[in-house]
Amino acid sequence: MLRPASLDGNGRPALADWTEASREALKADEQHLVDRCLAGDAAAWEAILHQHARRIYNLCYRFTGRVEDAQDLSQEASLRIYRNLASFRANEGSLGTWILSLTRNLLIDHYRRHKYDRLTDSLDSAPAGADQSERPPELASRETRPQEAGLWRREVREQLGLALQRLSPELREAVILRDLQDLDYKEIAAVLRVPEGTVKSRINRGRIELARLLRPNLRGQAAERGGGQ
Repeated sequence: MLRPASLDGNGRPALADWTEASREALKADEQHLVDRCLAGDAAAWEAILHQHARRIYNLCYRFTGRVEDAQDLSQEASLRIYRNLASFRANEGSLGTWILSLTRNLLIDHYRRHKYDRLTDSLDSAPAGADQSERPPELASRETRPQEAGLWRREVREQLGLALQRLSPELREAVILRDLQDLDYKEIAAVLRVPEGTVKSRINRGRIELARLLRPNLRGQAAERGGGQ
């Protein structure tokens, strides 16, 4: 039950009360949606899929780097979510966090079953000698023409996808959830079931490894582009 609203200096409910009320309303809405689905309401299940399907697919794709695998795993994740809906408790966390947690567990199971060669390759094969304190090179200079900037961004996305596959699963999932899924540290800790300090450490280590992996390729591309102007 909500506590009585306190008032600010202008006689309006304090921001904290509005925030708490919003959280409670969201919890109630999500639990109601799940309860409807469990009662056989097909529209409720469609609503859940509509809200979360893109995030499920993106997580699967970023983790595997393969469209076919991402599609298959998204379907498998949806089935797992549906079968486990009865275990969802709104007072223990948001529906989105719960769904990502189930999806993440599925991906870890998939990784352990298949042991992709490219995922088991050691990072020792990556170019060494780079200063890990540096940031990745800039994506494009201000002088770059729009068409070239678009091509440059596509090249960067491709390189990022390849580099992500060379991270260990624990670093990759942390970086994906923070930098690509835009979850906060508390949400990531709930998904991964580790302390927030561990989350921050994995994200930092993952970013350093990505910078090391990306730097040689992107610098080479930047040099080629500069030489062609």
